[in-house]
Amino acid sequence: MRLDGKTALVTGAGSGIGKAIAETYAREGARVALADVDLDAAKAAARAIGNNAIAVRCDVTKKAEITAAVAETVGAFGALDILVNNAGATHVNKPMLEIGEEEYDRIFAVNVKGLFQFCQAVVPHFRTAGGGTIINIGSTAGLRPRPGLSAYNATKGAVHTLTKSLAVELAPDRIRVCAVAPVATDTPLLPSFLGSAPGQREKFIATVPLGRLAQPQDIANAALFLASADADFVTGNIVEVDGGRCV
Repeated sequence: MRLDGKTALVTGAGSGIGKAIAETYAREGARVALADVDLDAAKAAARAIGNNAIAVRCDVTKKAEITAAVAETVGAFGALDILVNNAGATHVNKPMLEIGEEEYDRIFAVNVKGLFQFCQAVVPHFRTAGGGTIINIGSTAGLRPRPGLSAYNATKGAVHTLTKSLAVELAPDRIRVCAVAPVATDTPLLPSFLGSAPGQREKFIATVPLGRLAQPQDIANAALFLASADADFVTGNIVEVDGGRCV
């Protein structure tokens, strides 16, 4: 049990990568708060996990809901040790001139502003506890950008830089901050990333040396390591889970 006695809050945990991380953490002994803007999805995922999980509704673009989600987690479990900033948004793959201002603002509000404000909300709890771990879900899009995803790519580059910045700033408080950078992952958002042209999935897989897309469990495995005592001397890292695509 690599996370026995720990409490984690995972955003965007109603489906996909966030759900896989929450399930993996629970199997490894953690108590988990599954936060999602879709409360029904979060409740279903929490029920499947069992008594050591709760569902929390949270729109990460709203600071008041972030504050409430952290308070609800601490109230339910009496502690908070791990934050996984997984909630994310994207736009359909398209030329940069077709990305509207409202769409651009929404993507940055979810992927960057929401992540930053969640970090602000948990740091006081971590300082009181004498330490903690923040894991941000970045993307290979922030390392090897693909055409048609310019706004999304920019948000993930910001996530990676923010991760390193916070790692340095918070190290004296024994708060570790790392990121996981997945390659295209088999989740409901995948068609938005790849676009609608026939054969896009196969073309992308051909660029991955290990010959497949990432699965949510691949990302969860990396997030488990980063949250565990095995990673006690690891901070500021962007861990690529990409089948070799960024080599």
